[in-house]
Amino acid sequence: MPLGSEGFVIIDLPDVSADILPSYDDCPVDEYMGNGTRFKRFSQYRLSPQGEHAWSFDRLAHRDYTTYKKFNSVGGGIRRVYEPIKVDFTPLIEAGIRELGLDRSEDWQINVHQNRTRADGGKPGPLTPEGVHHDGHEFVMIAILDKVNVAGGTTRLWRSGADAPFWSGTLEPGQAVLLDDRALAHDVTDVLSGDGGPGHRDIVIIAFSRWAEKWYGEEHDAAALSDDENTDDNAAENTDADAK
Repeated sequence: MPLGSEGFVIIDLPDVSADILPSYDDCPVDEYMGNGTRFKRFSQYRLSPQGEHAWSFDRLAHRDYTTYKKFNSVGGGIRRVYEPIKVDFTPLIEAGIRELGLDRSEDWQINVHQNRTRADGGKPGPLTPEGVHHDGHEFVMIAILDKVNVAGGTTRLWRSGADAPFWSGTLEPGQAVLLDDRALAHDVTDVLSGDGGPGHRDIVIIAFSRWAEKWYGEEHDAAALSDDENTDDNAAENTDADAK
Protein backbone atom coordinates (compact mmCIF):
# COMPACT_ATOMS: atom_id res chain seq x y z
CA MET A 1 0.00 0.00 0.00
CA PRO A 2 1.42 3.46 -0.89
CA LEU A 3 2.02 5.93 1.97
CA GLY A 4 2.99 3.14 4.33
CA SER A 5 0.89 0.49 5.98
CA GLU A 6 -1.80 2.98 7.05
CA GLY A 7 -2.27 4.48 3.57
CA PHE A 8 -2.06 8.12 4.70
CA VAL A 9 0.31 10.68 6.17
CA ILE A 10 0.03 14.15 7.74
CA ILE A 11 2.64 16.66 6.57
CA ASP A 12 3.63 20.24 7.39
CA LEU A 13 3.35 22.62 4.46
CA PRO A 14 5.85 25.24 3.30
CA ASP A 15 4.93 28.86 3.86
CA VAL A 16 2.61 30.22 1.20
CA SER A 17 3.27 33.33 -0.88
CA ALA A 18 1.63 36.59 0.14
CA ASP A 19 -1.03 36.44 -2.58
CA ILE A 20 -2.46 33.02 -1.65
CA LEU A 21 -4.72 33.77 1.31
CA PRO A 22 -6.21 37.02 -0.09
CA SER A 23 -7.13 35.14 -3.28
CA TYR A 24 -9.79 33.21 -1.35
CA ASP A 25 -11.72 36.42 -0.76
CA ASP A 26 -12.96 36.58 -4.36
CA CYS A 27 -13.71 32.91 -4.97
CA PRO A 28 -17.21 32.76 -6.52
CA VAL A 29 -19.97 30.87 -4.78
CA ASP A 30 -20.17 27.18 -5.65
CA GLU A 31 -23.60 26.73 -7.20
CA TYR A 32 -23.49 22.94 -6.91
CA MET A 33 -22.19 22.05 -3.43
CA GLY A 34 -22.58 23.51 0.05
CA ASN A 35 -25.95 25.28 -0.24
CA GLY A 36 -24.39 28.73 -0.47
CA THR A 37 -21.61 28.13 2.08
CA ARG A 38 -18.88 27.06 -0.37
CA PHE A 39 -16.79 29.34 -2.62
CA LYS A 40 -14.56 27.80 -5.25
CA ARG A 41 -12.09 28.00 -8.12
CA PHE A 42 -10.79 25.03 -10.10
CA SER A 43 -7.90 24.28 -12.49
CA GLN A 44 -6.17 21.24 -14.00
CA TYR A 45 -2.54 20.49 -14.85
CA ARG A 46 -0.42 17.90 -16.59
CA LEU A 47 2.69 16.91 -14.63
CA SER A 48 5.75 15.65 -16.51
CA PRO A 49 9.02 14.50 -14.90
CA GLN A 50 11.97 16.81 -15.62
CA GLY A 51 15.54 15.75 -14.92
CA GLU A 52 16.17 13.61 -11.86
CA HIS A 53 13.79 15.20 -9.37
CA ALA A 54 11.79 18.09 -10.85
CA TRP A 55 8.36 18.20 -12.48
CA SER A 56 6.87 20.55 -15.05
CA PHE A 57 3.37 21.92 -14.39
CA ASP A 58 1.54 22.51 -17.67
CA ARG A 59 -1.79 24.21 -17.07
CA LEU A 60 -4.47 22.56 -19.18
CA ALA A 61 -7.13 24.40 -21.16
CA HIS A 62 -9.93 25.25 -18.74
CA ARG A 63 -12.88 22.87 -18.76
CA ASP A 64 -16.02 22.30 -16.74
CA TYR A 65 -15.48 19.93 -13.84
CA THR A 66 -17.08 16.50 -14.18
CA THR A 67 -16.93 13.45 -11.96
CA TYR A 68 -18.90 10.23 -11.64
CA LYS A 69 -22.11 9.84 -9.64
CA LYS A 70 -20.64 6.81 -7.90
CA PHE A 71 -17.88 9.05 -6.52
CA ASN A 72 -20.12 12.01 -5.68
CA SER A 73 -23.84 11.40 -5.33
CA VAL A 74 -24.48 15.16 -4.93
CA GLY A 75 -22.28 16.74 -7.62
CA GLY A 76 -21.46 13.82 -9.90
CA GLY A 77 -22.88 13.19 -13.36
CA ILE A 78 -23.28 16.91 -14.16
CA ARG A 79 -21.15 19.71 -15.61
CA ARG A 80 -19.96 22.01 -12.86
CA VAL A 81 -18.85 25.41 -14.15
CA TYR A 82 -16.09 27.06 -12.10
CA GLU A 83 -13.74 29.95 -12.72
CA PRO A 84 -10.01 29.12 -12.95
CA ILE A 85 -7.56 29.55 -10.10
CA LYS A 86 -5.64 32.85 -10.19
CA VAL A 87 -2.67 32.02 -7.93
CA ASP A 88 0.19 29.52 -7.96
CA PHE A 89 -0.23 26.54 -5.65
CA THR A 90 2.65 24.56 -7.16
CA PRO A 91 5.03 24.94 -4.16
CA LEU A 92 2.41 23.25 -1.96
CA ILE A 93 1.75 20.60 -4.58
CA GLU A 94 5.47 19.89 -4.89
CA ALA A 95 5.59 19.19 -1.14
CA GLY A 96 2.90 16.55 -1.64
CA ILE A 97 4.67 15.08 -4.66
CA ARG A 98 7.87 14.63 -2.64
CA GLU A 99 6.02 12.88 0.17
CA LEU A 100 4.14 10.61 -2.25
CA GLY A 101 7.28 9.69 -4.16
CA LEU A 102 5.18 10.04 -7.31
CA ASP A 103 6.04 7.52 -10.03
CA ARG A 104 8.35 9.31 -12.48
CA SER A 105 8.01 6.76 -15.30
CA GLU A 106 4.95 8.53 -16.73
CA ASP A 107 3.00 11.79 -16.76
CA TRP A 108 0.27 12.61 -14.24
CA GLN A 109 -2.81 14.82 -14.30
CA ILE A 110 -4.01 16.79 -11.29
CA ASN A 111 -7.28 18.49 -10.41
CA VAL A 112 -6.74 21.47 -8.12
CA HIS A 113 -9.72 22.69 -6.07
CA GLN A 114 -9.47 26.00 -4.19
CA ASN A 115 -12.30 25.95 -1.63
CA ARG A 116 -13.51 28.32 1.07
CA THR A 117 -16.31 27.15 3.34
CA ARG A 118 -18.17 29.68 5.47
CA ALA A 119 -20.23 29.17 8.60
CA ASP A 120 -22.10 31.29 11.09
CA GLY A 121 -24.17 30.59 14.19
CA GLY A 122 -27.29 29.67 12.26
CA LYS A 123 -25.72 27.91 9.31
CA PRO A 124 -22.92 25.32 9.46
CA GLY A 125 -20.78 24.73 6.38
CA PRO A 126 -21.02 21.16 5.04
CA LEU A 127 -17.65 19.93 3.78
CA THR A 128 -18.62 16.52 2.40
CA PRO A 129 -22.36 16.51 1.66
CA GLU A 130 -21.76 13.35 -0.37
CA GLY A 131 -20.85 11.49 2.84
CA VAL A 132 -18.09 8.93 3.27
CA HIS A 133 -16.51 8.52 -0.15
CA HIS A 134 -13.53 7.93 -2.42
CA ASP A 135 -12.70 10.58 -5.02
CA GLY A 136 -11.82 8.01 -7.69
CA HIS A 137 -8.19 9.10 -8.12
CA GLU A 138 -4.96 7.41 -7.08
CA PHE A 139 -3.93 9.92 -4.43
CA VAL A 140 -5.60 12.90 -2.77
CA MET A 141 -3.99 15.76 -0.86
CA ILE A 142 -6.12 18.02 1.36
CA ALA A 143 -4.18 21.07 2.56
CA ILE A 144 -5.50 23.47 5.21
CA LEU A 145 -4.30 27.04 4.65
CA ASP A 146 -6.44 29.16 6.98
CA LYS A 147 -9.17 28.92 9.59
CA VAL A 148 -10.93 31.98 11.01
CA ASN A 149 -13.43 31.65 13.87
CA VAL A 150 -14.44 28.07 13.07
CA ALA A 151 -14.73 24.77 14.89
CA GLY A 152 -15.48 21.30 13.53
CA GLY A 153 -13.94 20.25 10.23
CA THR A 154 -12.66 16.92 11.55
CA THR A 155 -11.20 14.66 8.87
CA ARG A 156 -12.11 10.97 9.19
CA LEU A 157 -10.55 8.06 7.33
CA TRP A 158 -12.35 4.77 6.73
CA ARG A 159 -11.29 1.31 5.64
CA SER A 160 -13.47 -0.56 3.17
CA GLY A 161 -16.68 -1.85 4.76
CA ALA A 162 -15.92 -0.41 8.21
CA ASP A 163 -18.68 0.87 10.49
CA ALA A 164 -16.45 3.54 12.02
CA PRO A 165 -13.38 5.55 10.99
CA PHE A 166 -10.01 4.12 11.99
CA TRP A 167 -8.50 7.63 12.22
CA SER A 168 -9.87 11.11 12.84
CA GLY A 169 -8.19 14.43 13.42
CA THR A 170 -8.71 18.16 12.99
CA LEU A 171 -6.00 19.58 10.78
CA GLU A 172 -4.66 23.06 11.46
CA PRO A 173 -3.46 25.70 8.99
CA GLY A 174 -0.11 24.65 7.57
CA GLN A 175 -0.98 20.93 7.61
CA ALA A 176 -2.13 18.55 4.90
CA VAL A 177 -3.29 14.95 4.75
CA LEU A 178 -2.18 12.78 1.84
CA LEU A 179 -4.08 9.57 1.31
CA ASP A 180 -4.27 6.52 -0.89
CA ASP A 181 -7.70 7.19 -2.33
CA ARG A 182 -8.15 3.64 -3.62
CA ALA A 183 -7.46 2.07 -0.25
CA LEU A 184 -9.21 4.58 2.04
CA ALA A 185 -12.51 6.44 2.03
CA HIS A 186 -12.87 9.75 3.85
CA ASP A 187 -15.25 12.41 5.01
CA VAL A 188 -15.00 15.67 6.96
CA THR A 189 -17.45 16.92 9.57
CA ASP A 190 -19.21 20.26 9.04
CA VAL A 191 -17.48 23.56 9.71
CA LEU A 192 -19.16 25.39 12.62
CA SER A 193 -18.93 28.97 13.81
CA GLY A 194 -16.51 29.36 16.69
CA ASP A 195 -18.55 32.00 18.53
CA GLY A 196 -21.84 32.32 16.66
CA GLY A 197 -20.49 34.90 14.21
CA PRO A 198 -19.13 34.43 10.70
CA GLY A 199 -16.10 32.26 10.08
CA HIS A 200 -14.40 30.39 7.28
CA ARG A 201 -11.99 27.55 6.42
CA ASP A 202 -9.69 27.81 3.37
CA ILE A 203 -8.21 24.71 1.75
CA VAL A 204 -6.75 23.41 -1.47
CA ILE A 205 -7.41 19.86 -2.65
CA ILE A 206 -5.18 18.13 -5.18
CA ALA A 207 -6.31 14.88 -6.83
CA PHE A 208 -3.57 12.88 -8.59
CA SER A 209 -4.28 10.51 -11.50
CA ARG A 210 -1.96 8.97 -14.09
CA TRP A 211 -2.33 10.74 -17.43
CA ALA A 212 -3.09 7.44 -19.15
CA GLU A 213 -6.24 7.04 -17.03
CA LYS A 214 -7.83 9.98 -18.89
CA TRP A 215 -9.40 12.13 -16.19
CA TYR A 216 -9.26 15.12 -18.54
CA GLY A 217 -10.91 15.79 -21.88
CA GLU A 218 -13.96 14.88 -23.93
CA GLU A 219 -13.67 11.13 -23.35
CA HIS A 220 -13.64 11.54 -19.59
CA ASP A 221 -16.50 14.05 -19.62
CA ALA A 222 -18.67 11.81 -21.79
CA ALA A 223 -18.15 8.86 -19.45
CA ALA A 224 -18.77 10.92 -16.29
CA LEU A 225 -21.94 12.45 -17.72
CA SER A 226 -23.33 9.13 -18.90
CA ASP A 227 -26.29 7.64 -17.05
CA ASP A 228 -24.38 4.36 -16.86
CA GLU A 229 -22.20 4.64 -13.76
CA ASN A 230 -20.03 1.75 -14.95
CA THR A 231 -19.20 3.24 -18.35
CA ASP A 232 -15.57 4.05 -17.54
CA ASP A 233 -13.49 0.94 -16.84
CA ASN A 234 -10.60 2.89 -15.36
CA ALA A 235 -12.85 4.64 -12.86
CA ALA A 236 -14.56 1.38 -11.99
CA GLU A 237 -11.24 0.01 -10.77
CA ASN A 238 -10.98 2.83 -8.27
CA THR A 239 -13.99 1.79 -6.10
CA ASP A 240 -16.50 4.28 -4.77
CA ALA A 241 -17.06 8.31 -4.39
CA ASP A 242 -15.16 13.39 -4.33
CA ALA A 243 -13.12 14.87 -1.43
CA LYS A 244 -13.43 18.07 0.17
